[in-house]
Amino acid sequence: MELPEYDYETAEQTILRWDTTASEDARTRMIFDSDRHEIDLYLQAVDRIHLSLQSTTLSSDSESNKVNTEAIRIAMSRLEDEFRHILITSSIDTDSLTESIQLTPRNSNSFSEFSVSEDGDGDGSVTVSGESSRVISSYRSMSSIREIDLMTSDSISDLRSIAERMIANGCFRECVQVYGGVRKSTVGASFKKLGIEKLSIGDIQRMEWEALNAKIGKWIRAAKLCVRVLFASEKRLSEQIFEGLSDSSQPADEACFMETVKGPAVQLFNFAEAISISRRAPEKLFKILDLHDTLFDLLPDIEAVFDGLSAESVRVQAAEIISRLAEAARGMLNEFENAVLREPSRVPVPGGTIHPLTRYVMNYISLISDYKQTLGELIVSRPVTGSRYLDDVSIPDMDFTDHEEQSPLALHLIWIIVILQFNLEGKSKHYKDTSLAHLFVMNNVHYIVQKIKGSPELREMIGDSYLRKLTAKFRQAATSYQRATWVGVLYCLRDEGLHVSGSFSSGVSKSALRERFKAFNGMFEEVHRTQALWLIPDTQLREELRISISELLIPAYRSFLGRFRTHIESGRHPENYIKYSVEDLETALLDFFEGYAVSQHSRRRSQ
Repeated sequence: MELPEYDYETAEQTILRWDTTASEDARTRMIFDSDRHEIDLYLQAVDRIHLSLQSTTLSSDSESNKVNTEAIRIAMSRLEDEFRHILITSSIDTDSLTESIQLTPRNSNSFSEFSVSEDGDGDGSVTVSGESSRVISSYRSMSSIREIDLMTSDSISDLRSIAERMIANGCFRECVQVYGGVRKSTVGASFKKLGIEKLSIGDIQRMEWEALNAKIGKWIRAAKLCVRVLFASEKRLSEQIFEGLSDSSQPADEACFMETVKGPAVQLFNFAEAISISRRAPEKLFKILDLHDTLFDLLPDIEAVFDGLSAESVRVQAAEIISRLAEAARGMLNEFENAVLREPSRVPVPGGTIHPLTRYVMNYISLISDYKQTLGELIVSRPVTGSRYLDDVSIPDMDFTDHEEQSPLALHLIWIIVILQFNLEGKSKHYKDTSLAHLFVMNNVHYIVQKIKGSPELREMIGDSYLRKLTAKFRQAATSYQRATWVGVLYCLRDEGLHVSGSFSSGVSKSALRERFKAFNGMFEEVHRTQALWLIPDTQLREELRISISELLIPAYRSFLGRFRTHIESGRHPENYIKYSVEDLETALLDFFEGYAVSQHSRRRSQ
């Protein structure tokens, strides 16, 4: 419908008719809830008064100028109310969006929060699941950013028509404040749904790590949704309403967008910032890396969404947090190395089994290998080694000659294993039994080898050359154990000192032979009783060591028994000296390294 050309008086009457101070009807009804004709009449009236105001200003007609100014004041007050009303009542409900939308990040398969389907002509839709599935259509995709419609096109058109007139009549700041106030509360509601709390940096740093650890996972998901969906969609909405409008200071779309999201963005990023400057405890490393990877992955999106001049502080904050998280990760790796070196426990683990420190360290570096891409970029220098002291703790040396081709991160992992072995060697000295000390080293180094072999990523980083050195180390410990335990036992089975000469002699000293059998029995019984309590947790290693012992002991005992049995059995009480058959020894060896006590006679043949 064509509108009649307004004269000044008709325009003024239209504006005054909707003055909220003039009538109850004007107070209770909203212009933009009326039909389109009524809306257009009011907007044309505002335009007519605006033109008249410009004309009277040029002609210096002070009376007309005063009347026009009052009419515009009333109109701007009314349009501000209409603007706020449309913003409040026309937002598309996005509650289910913040709860269930899924997004697939570009560089990670660890998180998925955003699922997008596209039809044949390239248009897309974001599918939202809940009690009733629906589709929010018409989004614009830029890499991982997904912008959704926050308002209907009619509402956007009405808001733009109001914004044009408010800004043209000098109400730029009022327009920005109303827009930002309403939209900020909407963003705040979304934050609440996502579990983003208003916490100061101090509040976050005072949290127990367990509670903070749980919040980090929630924050990562929330950050991706906020940047790639909520903030991006708010930016799009401000562009749809305000693009091309401005005052002398800045574009209106940028001003309104920042009025809406700057506070929430600071609130969001303060969480990561607080963690980036908190105490550098090694147990925090992997969550720090998760935060770093998340923000690093989000940075291009942050720069795309916050691309305006007034948004520079947000871009700078995000980049600085990434830098601090990287520095924190490097510091935590160094702290971990120092903690391994200085781990102070002096009480030997029972039975020479795997030390808790060994399990912890190897699980830790296995996780490090899972983050090798990120840490490989962050760790650029070799570990500091050398025969020196740190807080009165000796630091071992390490020769990098054989590792020239390996990355700095790989060298750090090897260095951690070196200082772990150094610490374990120190702990082994707390065992009073030398054999048990060697068994302890064997168990722990073997565990290190198996953990490396069990992780393709870790094995690739450590390298087969160093793995061979570790394998040789636990085999050497096994050999040292056998020497410390069994040389004395086998010494009882030697021929030296048993033979005598004389015409009335059989050539063997029976008394010396009896003493030799008694010594063997006593030593074997003690070893059997003691070492049944020792533990080799790895089944294959336990069996291999038993076989190795058997190959030393059984042939020697069988030969000794075969040569001298008749000399004992021809005398009195042979059972007091020959207590074990070969089969008894083979059976008794099955008790070794099981970690529990056995009866001294449980494996022995019946007498």
